[in-house]
Amino acid sequence: MSDRISDIRRLFPILDQRVNGRPLVYLDHAATAQKPTPVVEAVRRYYEWDNANVHRSGHTLGQRATDAYETVRAQVARFVGAGSERDIVFTRGVTSAINLVATGYARAKLGAGDDIVVSAMEHHGNLLPWQQAAKATGATLSYIPLQPDGTFTLEDAEETITSRTKLVAVSHVSNVLGVANPVRELAAIARRVGAVVFVDGAQAVSHMPVDVRELDCDFYAFSGHKMYGPTGIGVLYGRREQLERIEPVEYGGQMIDRVGLRDSTWREAPWTFEAGTPNVAGAVGLGAAIDFLERIGRDAVAEHDRKLTRYATERLKEIDGLTIYGPEVDRWGLVTFNLARIHPHDVSSVLDVYGVAIRAGHHCCSPLMDHFGTSATARASFGLYNTEEDVDRLVEALLHTKRVFGE
Repeated sequence: MSDRISDIRRLFPILDQRVNGRPLVYLDHAATAQKPTPVVEAVRRYYEWDNANVHRSGHTLGQRATDAYETVRAQVARFVGAGSERDIVFTRGVTSAINLVATGYARAKLGAGDDIVVSAMEHHGNLLPWQQAAKATGATLSYIPLQPDGTFTLEDAEETITSRTKLVAVSHVSNVLGVANPVRELAAIARRVGAVVFVDGAQAVSHMPVDVRELDCDFYAFSGHKMYGPTGIGVLYGRREQLERIEPVEYGGQMIDRVGLRDSTWREAPWTFEAGTPNVAGAVGLGAAIDFLERIGRDAVAEHDRKLTRYATERLKEIDGLTIYGPEVDRWGLVTFNLARIHPHDVSSVLDVYGVAIRAGHHCCSPLMDHFGTSATARASFGLYNTEEDVDRLVEALLHTKRVFGE
């Protein structure tokens, strides 16, 4: 794989620039991935040749746009191992997918005495919608307790998930720790009490193969922009019988079957959840991103990302006063850390002067920051375009940061 990275990097022209007079090192993949030329060209080609509304017009452009949109739906289904393209709902991203289930399912089906179980490591996007669903329905919100390293055990999960539990929501890969949660085992625990399982896959799909039926989850969501695709397009996979239990939360064109003056009926899933004009160009770009990943090979992608993250972890350990958060296990595409006595925002600012782009803050994971007793951390995250030389530049910039602050 290492001999292919230089060819892969050439597909990302945004990396061929200087920031503050230095070559750009982009280490913020977990926030959003850069886009390869095939994705950019696919979106441009759609707008130049096929742009039309879908499922409406009988003319040639309308048919081509509809075919492109629905072809990507089938492509996504194969990509995540879904049983049918009708298990795939296009959304704006993971956040809108979670809100769809939290509103159309949890608020409609849950009530007082029911329980929603999440973990305290969750991104705010996989926490706030369930908080609001619990408040709206009178259900309770329970948390799987965390270990000192920020992870949870299956034993603690089994104690938290009870006969009152109706829904379990968990991230596949933590956007702070980079660790993969035991989703399949968690689903087995939830299944024994009849609970529905929602998985936030935002940080997983660009790094590892995903098979939703092997994971045995009811819902799985991911965003295009974190897997080399465009912004504004995401996916909700839903097990057929669970999708049919969701109430629509947006109403208008595209999702209707018949409209009368007093009452109306809806199309079947997935189209009942796609009211209005969809992001057709985004879907086309998502399809191109899937093609990009599959041409490289998803096992090769996983090997590269894990190997590079291991290298980064070992290099960062060489820096005195640097704390790495999370357990001593393989991480998927990111390392979160702090430098003693230097605020992570200051670290990020000095690194930016060095041409190195990282993320600093609470990473939309305030409860996990509270667990670690800190308000913020720094995070370096990696994609296919990153190399060991990028990591070396990061370490060099961090050592410079220490000198700037007299550490």
